[in-house]
Amino acid sequence: MPSPAPLHRVRAANTAPDSENKIHDDRVAAQYGFRGGLVPGVTVYGYMTVPVIAHFPDWIERGTMQVRFLEPFYDGDEVIVKVEPRADGSLAVTAERGEGTLCAVASAALRPSTELAPESTAYPQAPLPAPDQRPAPSALNLLAGAPLGTIACTLESADPAELLQLSNEVLVRNFRLGPWIHTASEINNWGRARAGEPISARARVHDRFDRKGHHLVVLDVMLLSDQAGPIQTVRHTAIYRLRPPAAIPGDAVLR
Repeated sequence: MPSPAPLHRVRAANTAPDSENKIHDDRVAAQYGFRGGLVPGVTVYGYMTVPVIAHFPDWIERGTMQVRFLEPFYDGDEVIVKVEPRADGSLAVTAERGEGTLCAVASAALRPSTELAPESTAYPQAPLPAPDQRPAPSALNLLAGAPLGTIACTLESADPAELLQLSNEVLVRNFRLGPWIHTASEINNWGRARAGEPISARARVHDRFDRKGHHLVVLDVMLLSDQAGPIQTVRHTAIYRLRPPAAIPGDAVLR
């Protein structure tokens, strides 16, 4: 079996302290029992892709990753990403704080180069609501199969975190949200994204459910390049409404 790749160490940065999602704000996060604003899940995912791409140079074009966020990182935390090759050729990936708390787990692999991307017709386009007309999410409008408004933009970079951020943007630009948390993503890469490239994010609701007082939604998202076709598909899970603040430790909220 191949030997493990070197550790990837980085200092966590809260890249969204002023975003509309106030779970990244220190004061609001503290109301839910956290010790500071949460580092976004897409940022943590970006850290985790660094050793994966080093191990699988083609991963950005035909790789997969299933990632779950278990505990938060906070601004300034040391992040230690470990990858462990498995016998089947996949990688077990973990991200933990410097003191050992396991915060995220993932499995990454390469698909056969002959496997084809899903048809884009399975992800219909729909208009976005105006920012002041976004509805609050609920069981009445998060219906399985319902199409969401399509985002069109130009990529500033091809960084994996920026690509996954578009799945967050689909949720944010279709619904009026309070503090919310990205909890998991299943990513399939189908082509190489390029900075300056026009791209669209189409999505539909896959599921909606409640767990431990939280309200969760699962989206199916496709990123499409105007020139190259499908770039990425994502099954994206988020707590769109947190349970009311309680006396349990905030670090347990993601489990």
